[in-house]
Amino acid sequence: MNIKKSILIRVRIAFLFVTLFAIAVVVKTGHIQVIEGEKWAAMGERISFDYKTVQATRGNIYSDNGSLLATSLPFYKIAFDATLPKDEVFKEGIDSLAYHLSVFFKDKSKTDYKRMLVDARSSGKKYVVLSRKQIDYQDKKQMMEWPIFREGRLRGGAIFEKIDVRHHPFSNLSRRTIGYVNEDNKGAGLEYSFNNYLGGQDGYAYYQKIAGGIWKPIFDANNVKAVDGMDLQTTLDINLQDVTETALHKAMVQHNADDGLVVVMEVKTGEIKAISNLSSDGKGNFSERFNFATAGLFEPGSTFKLVTMIALLEDSNVELTDTIDTGNGEAIFYNKKVRDHEEKGLGKISVQEAFEHSSNVAMAKLVNKQFGNKPQKFVDYIDRLKLSQPLGIQITGEPQPKIHRPGEKGWSGISLPWMAYGYGFEITPLHTLALFNAVANDGKMIKPVLVREVKKADDVEEAFKTEVLNDKICSNKTLIKLKLMLEGVVERGTAKNIRGTHYRIAGKTGTAQILDNGRYTQRYITSFVGYFPAHAPKYSAIVLIKNPRGWQQYGSSVAAPVFKEIADNIYSRDIELHMAMDKKRLMEDDALPVIRGGHQEELTMLCNELGISTHSQTEEEWVKTARAGAGVNLKKATVGKDLVPDVTGMTFRDAIFLLEQSGLRVFYEGKGRVASQSISAGARINKGDRIYIRLS
Repeated sequence: MNIKKSILIRVRIAFLFVTLFAIAVVVKTGHIQVIEGEKWAAMGERISFDYKTVQATRGNIYSDNGSLLATSLPFYKIAFDATLPKDEVFKEGIDSLAYHLSVFFKDKSKTDYKRMLVDARSSGKKYVVLSRKQIDYQDKKQMMEWPIFREGRLRGGAIFEKIDVRHHPFSNLSRRTIGYVNEDNKGAGLEYSFNNYLGGQDGYAYYQKIAGGIWKPIFDANNVKAVDGMDLQTTLDINLQDVTETALHKAMVQHNADDGLVVVMEVKTGEIKAISNLSSDGKGNFSERFNFATAGLFEPGSTFKLVTMIALLEDSNVELTDTIDTGNGEAIFYNKKVRDHEEKGLGKISVQEAFEHSSNVAMAKLVNKQFGNKPQKFVDYIDRLKLSQPLGIQITGEPQPKIHRPGEKGWSGISLPWMAYGYGFEITPLHTLALFNAVANDGKMIKPVLVREVKKADDVEEAFKTEVLNDKICSNKTLIKLKLMLEGVVERGTAKNIRGTHYRIAGKTGTAQILDNGRYTQRYITSFVGYFPAHAPKYSAIVLIKNPRGWQQYGSSVAAPVFKEIADNIYSRDIELHMAMDKKRLMEDDALPVIRGGHQEELTMLCNELGISTHSQTEEEWVKTARAGAGVNLKKATVGKDLVPDVTGMTFRDAIFLLEQSGLRVFYEGKGRVASQSISAGARINKGDRIYIRLS
């Protein structure tokens, strides 16, 4: 066979295979179109068309006065239906529209935009995305005035798809408390904790998938409209929040600290008026990254000595005037050394001075003596004060307090003395604040509140009222002593650097070493927690600053000044906190002087000198007074043998004379007239009883 014939045969064979392959393609195509057509058409529709979720607009979050803390702002994505504009409208406006798009988005030239629009029209595209950049409502209004677009949705072809973006009008103010929710429905703060209210109810709509993987909305009768979320009204005071964050930030910068927090709470209601958490990035910048106030566990240090004193005063006959020898400021417990922060110690001091000067040795000795053989009883007081269980606040993520208990792993002989001054026990700063707030609130411990109401427009869907956790944390007698000591800390003790104001502050400093991998380091957590004004508390607050650097390492020098700065600002803005100033003219001509009680003969003589009519209803030596028109009624005071007299309203001189005459040992705090007494009037006097009076 010659070469020519061989080549011809091969060509014919190849042609035959090509022909057979072509016939097979035609047959298969026909089979798909005719026999399997419905199957593949249905699959194509499933791929190209789908119902998709339409997210509801999230509700707003407001401050206590209605200022917006978080809201959803409408942004838009712009697309174009090139088949809708009429020919003359399209031809007349295409150049100008391309120019406007180029100038506005700055991502393509005028020529590129014109080519995109012309190609879309020639190919009959009903949905082409002009730019992936989001625009706001004002931009949308501006675009609707552009050529072609100004003809409206059905004749101009402009498609504006709404996209909600969360916005914080006050930027980073209280950002971590407000929180967030991400695409996976994970988050933090109020946004996450109240997501069921804020998130609303999503709807769904019919979409078509077109070239470029873009989903285009299509009207369908089965579309379900989304239901917008409800609004939250918080307790936060935006002005106080700003003051709080500014004061904390200044201290963080000054001390180059790692982390810090402040919480300011209203005493009677438990409403949190400000909450700030700042962390360092190591480069001199501070931001909110974690809510330490509600979710951080810290050893409270010396602020826990308030719990120690409650247990001692309630469980024993210890008095504030009792003395205890702290020696040179060191004591050994179970081969472990307990130290005071003073270099040479405090020596022999009273129990009140031990608290005011924050003696670790004194607290450890007192607790070991009273509870050394029954440590569980001391822990029982912690349980009774609701410190061993979460508060149950409105923000999720609150941790379980960590407490060592007798008989459990980790408990040893030194555990109780350590616990006496705040080690071996971890709670949140908000928990500590709730306890001090209870002292300010006459013993009633209440749950802190961050959200006041859930609202739909002006309708309140749910209101959150003050919840009482403990009706009475201790007896009235103990409560008065606690208040005396807390005021003494600022007047004479570790926080005397913040005294000397127009109002009185009560509180406790705290300094605790940081525990790292089971070892205490030479880094510290400094704190101050208290309330003001001390005579009629309205606000309580806690300041905590972790790992301050420099020579200032104690709560008195790091945290307490922040408390003072915030308190001063609140006092200057809240006129209700101010006590009346003396007038140049002390009284009107017909006004009565302040006469509340005292020795009857002296009061009668005084009234006669001032020309004031007196009406005596008793022959008793000591009397109480009541105004009767332009005169004064003198009536019997509670004075009797072996009975505690009623000295409220009396001058200090009269009160101390009468009480000591009754056989009572008197201790006092403050200046002026007697505002309260630790033992109720009419109670029977026991030998050696001590009474504490508060003057104001």
